[in-house]
Amino acid sequence: MTLSGLFSAARHRPTHRQVWALATPMILSNISVPLVGLVDTAVVGHLDGAHYLGGVAVGATLMTFLLWAAGFLRMGTTGFAAQACGAEDGNKLRLVLLQPLWLAVLLALLVWLLHEPLLGAGLYFLDSSAELLEQARIYFNIRLVSLPAALANFVLVGWFIGAQRGRAPLYLLITVNLTNVILDVLLVVVLDWGVAGAAWATVIGDYAGLLLGLWLLRPVLARYPGVMPWRDALLLRGAAPLIKVNRDILIRTLALELVFYLLVLQGARLGDSVVAANAVLLNFLLLTSHGLDGLAHAIEALGGHALGQRNRLALKRVLVVSTAWSLLVGTGFVLAFNLFGNQIVSLLTDQESIRQVAFIYLPWMAWMPLVAVWSYLLDGLFIGATRARAMRNAMLLAVVLVYLPAAWLLRDTGNHGVWLGFYLFMLARGALLGGWFIWLWRRDRWMRA
Repeated sequence: MTLSGLFSAARHRPTHRQVWALATPMILSNISVPLVGLVDTAVVGHLDGAHYLGGVAVGATLMTFLLWAAGFLRMGTTGFAAQACGAEDGNKLRLVLLQPLWLAVLLALLVWLLHEPLLGAGLYFLDSSAELLEQARIYFNIRLVSLPAALANFVLVGWFIGAQRGRAPLYLLITVNLTNVILDVLLVVVLDWGVAGAAWATVIGDYAGLLLGLWLLRPVLARYPGVMPWRDALLLRGAAPLIKVNRDILIRTLALELVFYLLVLQGARLGDSVVAANAVLLNFLLLTSHGLDGLAHAIEALGGHALGQRNRLALKRVLVVSTAWSLLVGTGFVLAFNLFGNQIVSLLTDQESIRQVAFIYLPWMAWMPLVAVWSYLLDGLFIGATRARAMRNAMLLAVVLVYLPAAWLLRDTGNHGVWLGFYLFMLARGALLGGWFIWLWRRDRWMRA
């Protein structure tokens, strides 16, 4: 694209409005999620015994691992829905809703069948009291009741994003989280149900969100008339592309989880204060993701929509505008972290030894937004195009060729080496995806049929 073309795309006001119409509700949705964890901690933390809070923490971590691994249901649905909307194909839009929902049900059934060995494996390496492990089992087993709803909500959120209905995920997630918060207080504090009450609050919240999400489907389906292909959905006819995309996103997610796991192990090798400080600093990355993920969701929907229309100019505008805003938001985070990073650390922990260690390594995270921005932006672009194989390959190459060698070579350089290895990994992700996109774009293969 020429310089004049860049300026022309950047000045296209309708694209700016479209990007923020989708990004704003998704940012608000993202912010609502960690607030529930804070309420769970505050409510259960007041029970008489540390094993209650520990049990919830362990059970919630195991459930979060399952849900994060199933994140492909959200990401894999968005691109197909966006392209179906761009092509004005109501039948296809319904199919890419029903098939992932059916996959969510099948996956939940599989986890139900295997829940005992999964729970046993998750608790095997924990050197904790019998009381804590029992509370973790209670919490995890109750939370399994909500698994079909939680996975279906992933599908609905992804489908709404693809259909450019950014407010629907906001309403859905606020319903889930607000119901959870209210019932946390009622069941745990008022009715004294303990850990089981915290778990049932989440179960009811997930199903409340699912019911609202299904109701919010009506206006979108009315906008794109078509016939519900129930039989094709149940038999998974034509679902090979969806399954391949979900498979590749799952592999990519597991590789990313491996990096974070190794990051914790490297810190643990350097002492309790270091691993605790690194956990505190990773919250800066969590904060960054709330802003940048919203813009990434916008490019998923708008980029996929442009691809469905075969509209090259619209895709250029979306890419330029989203990149500009992502860089601005990332720069804002950098300024905020450099100015107020010490205060944020102090809010996250009152342990002076952990604070002092975190202050030493804070500059790494203070500048991370401008390194991470490319990964978020390009992930959104590739998800919208349903090019999950490229995302998978880029992630695996970044892990195998960059992160693992860097972690090995820098193993004797202390915690600065740990963070340098993570920086190199994030840069490699962005560089590999960016290079792949440029190669496809220049050969006119991005807007493929």
